Amino acid sequence: MSPRNTIAESRRTRQRIIDRSVAIASVDGLAGLTIGRLAIDLSMSKAGVLGHFGTKEALQLAALERASAMFTSLVWEPAAALPPGLTRLQAVCEAWIAFLDTERAEFPGGCLFTAASVEFDGHTGPVRDTVARLLTVWRRRLVSELRYAVEAGELPSGADPEQIVFELVGLYLNLNQSIQLFGDTTAPARTRHALARLLGTDQPRAD
Repeated sequence: MSPRNTIAESRRTRQRIIDRSVAIASVDGLAGLTIGRLAIDLSMSKAGVLGHFGTKEALQLAALERASAMFTSLVWEPAAALPPGLTRLQAVCEAWIAFLDTERAEFPGGCLFTAASVEFDGHTGPVRDTVARLLTVWRRRLVSELRYAVEAGELPSGADPEQIVFELVGLYLNLNQSIQLFGDTTAPARTRHALARLLGTDQPRAD
């Protein structure tokens, strides 16, 4: 096998490990992500898995970065070409609902970031810092859309984007819990109703 093929195979193996790590962590948490479990699931040796990352923490960090990229691909990118502001935000919010409600291939246990934020909010270290950083990036992106909506007159001039995002994130935390913990099939519809009220799209605006 040529060196180029060896490098390509190593990258594919690393990607398989990361993708499986995301799936496991969404169910068992990042702390439940073990080298032994991955070795069994992927028919590899423990040394083979560990050789790609060195430490469990490095594997956890790689899983978080991959989960963020997957979330962006499923929730943000389908709406990225839409006009900024309320139009794009509503499309993103609908994709976010669909992600939490139906995406089970890559995230069988639901939103990895919701689980990780609870799992690591009382800890210190690189994993907690990465969870906080990635969630902050997402919140800032939502705030940016809302600021554009206010400036474009799509929302009242006195609307506070930071406050709306604070409440918006709460809706989706509740949605994930309602689906995963309670099996509430009405939760997506309830979220859409609450979202419409929050964004003022449940009734015509006065000119």
